[in-house]
Amino acid sequence: MNHGNDCYGATEEGAESGQQQPLILERVPKDAGKSWQTVASHRLKKHCLCTPAEAKSRILGFFPILKWLPHYRLRDWLLGDAMSGLIVGTLLVPQSIAYSLLASQDPIYGLYTSFFSSIIYALLGTSRHISVGIFGVLCLLVGQVVDRELALAGFLTESSSVGSDNSTVLFAGQGNGSLGLECDRSCYAITVAATLTFTAGVYQVLMGLFQVGFISVYLSDSLLSGFATGASLTILTSQIKYLLGLKIPRPQGWFTLFKTWSSLLINLADTNICDLVTSLVCLLILIPTKEFNERFKAKLKAPIPFELFVVIIATLASHFGHFNTEYGSGVAGDIPTGFLPPRLPAWSLIPNVAVDAFSIAIVGFAITVSLSELFAKKHGYTVDANQEMYAIGFCNILPSFFLCFSTSAALTKTLVKESTGCHTQMSGLVSAVVLLLVLLVISPLFYSLQKCVLAAIIVVNLRGALRKFTDIPRMWRVSRVDTSIWLITMASSAMVNTELGLLVGVLVSVFCILGRTQQVQVLELGRATTREHYEDLLSYHGLETHPGLAVFRYEAPIYYANQSLFKKSLYKCVGLDPVKEKSMRIKFKKKSKQQKEVTGCSNMNSDKEDAHKEEEIEATANVTLMLNEKASRSLHSIVIDCSAVVFLDTAGVNALKEVRRDYEELGVRVVLAHCNISVLDILDRGGYYPDKKQGGTVDNKMIFFTIADAVHYTQSLSAPNGDCDTKQ
Repeated sequence: MNHGNDCYGATEEGAESGQQQPLILERVPKDAGKSWQTVASHRLKKHCLCTPAEAKSRILGFFPILKWLPHYRLRDWLLGDAMSGLIVGTLLVPQSIAYSLLASQDPIYGLYTSFFSSIIYALLGTSRHISVGIFGVLCLLVGQVVDRELALAGFLTESSSVGSDNSTVLFAGQGNGSLGLECDRSCYAITVAATLTFTAGVYQVLMGLFQVGFISVYLSDSLLSGFATGASLTILTSQIKYLLGLKIPRPQGWFTLFKTWSSLLINLADTNICDLVTSLVCLLILIPTKEFNERFKAKLKAPIPFELFVVIIATLASHFGHFNTEYGSGVAGDIPTGFLPPRLPAWSLIPNVAVDAFSIAIVGFAITVSLSELFAKKHGYTVDANQEMYAIGFCNILPSFFLCFSTSAALTKTLVKESTGCHTQMSGLVSAVVLLLVLLVISPLFYSLQKCVLAAIIVVNLRGALRKFTDIPRMWRVSRVDTSIWLITMASSAMVNTELGLLVGVLVSVFCILGRTQQVQVLELGRATTREHYEDLLSYHGLETHPGLAVFRYEAPIYYANQSLFKKSLYKCVGLDPVKEKSMRIKFKKKSKQQKEVTGCSNMNSDKEDAHKEEEIEATANVTLMLNEKASRSLHSIVIDCSAVVFLDTAGVNALKEVRRDYEELGVRVVLAHCNISVLDILDRGGYYPDKKQGGTVDNKMIFFTIADAVHYTQSLSAPNGDCDTKQ
């Protein structure tokens, strides 16, 4: 469509009077000649045709390690990667054991999870710096599902079982019958976790195949931060029972935070003094040392692994002090060496965990991509969101066969990794070697490690998320909307339900976006004195208005949800509602007609009164718009600046058509300016342009590329331009 000829063609009279010619541009015609079969065939060939070069590119794209490993700078990078990998691997040992408690698993499975995820992400990931492994929020989500399925399968809870190491087999044909009676509580717990992890990984890989990595943009920073903080409160509450040495079941369903605190208060008298003292000592050591590492991280070449020191000292004290046998303190128990044989997921459990797996898949991917992009931007390289989806998906699928649970990138370990000289994912392979050494040799030495020590490590690592509460005043000053999203997501995640909190956060974010489009008001624009530029009259001094013409702007898309609000705001800003005006005229004419019929037409005085009333009716046809209380002016044209209208839908097109038609019936011309290409296309398809023909051409002179062109055009069709009115 040639908008230059159809919309902007200047009249001969305008040219003769010296009016500035409007900008004329000719649209590039779209390729509409190809059939859908041709287009489909072209796309199939593009995506399915595999030349040797294409095959090589796809393989290198799927295994990014093949790109950077041949170019690895041994002298420059090896020392930094080795040091960061060694330090992160050392930190992973106590954290992997600790977070296993959060996922309701035995410690060995946390070590398996960190080991396999480090290797797989090094092969498939595009980020050079993030550390993929156990993440507290995902462990919490996994633990909630595991506890629920254990209860449904008929296994005793922690509080009623004889011991946590070798649980009594109570499985009697419920739940996953294919496991049989040979699977005890620990076995069934990891089976549920592995099946959940497998399902989440499948979701992530499918999202990668369908190129839906863009969904991460819908999870804003405020939403993810609020979700993580809310989950951290739940994690903190769930670990208090270990700090106090209480054996109470994890509550299920909604409002778990309140249920947990209720159980804690009820069972507070059963606190294990040995565990309580140990917990206090560990917290008194770990909190200051963590602060020390953080405060002097710029001076320290690497953070001091105080967690590992605490684990070693606490294990020795528990072993030689016989805390488990003498005081009844809960310990990690037997941690076997080596690897268990791979095992298929429990297919019959997939329907039970499918919904939970989806939320885990979304959270894991969103956190991984957010951290990947953050550190990629910091160090000047790019990451592929869809490849990250593949990477984290396979970090869940493949380890699930080796009795692992869900993983994602973890901020704390990533910060340590980046600050200790990491250059590539070679550091992840070094961390895997450290974990392998622990799995093959050292793991049985942690038998006497108290669970309260692991809980203390988890609680201390929540400091970063919990510190977000101190940032609320600053966040509120920056953006009240984002702060509201953060608060609502945090509160719903902590107080109602963790998975529901994520959904609530997404819905609140969407409603906030919709709400912003519902609150936008039409603005009247004025012209700058020195150039053809228009801005809001209420925001700037010294802008000028044109006699008989007003310019308005709407800074939002016009669609089904706000089209009526757009019309109301425009009518209010213009100062005249054409619908009400027409209704009043109709009522006035009817009233005059009724009065004429009652009085009759024979009396001369009556004829004079009717003539006077007819003059009043005609007078109402001359539209006078009251723009404010002090001034009024007669308007013949309205220009709507559509530069901020990103898109229209059918309802939006109809709204613009109604505005144009209603005002034209009152003698006021409505023209559009600054429409983008997508808006022009939808206006064309929606029938906005009138079909009335004049002299064999379509009269489409109503859309302009600039406001100045629209103003000059409307003035050329009306009385000669007068002086501009200035508004201070």
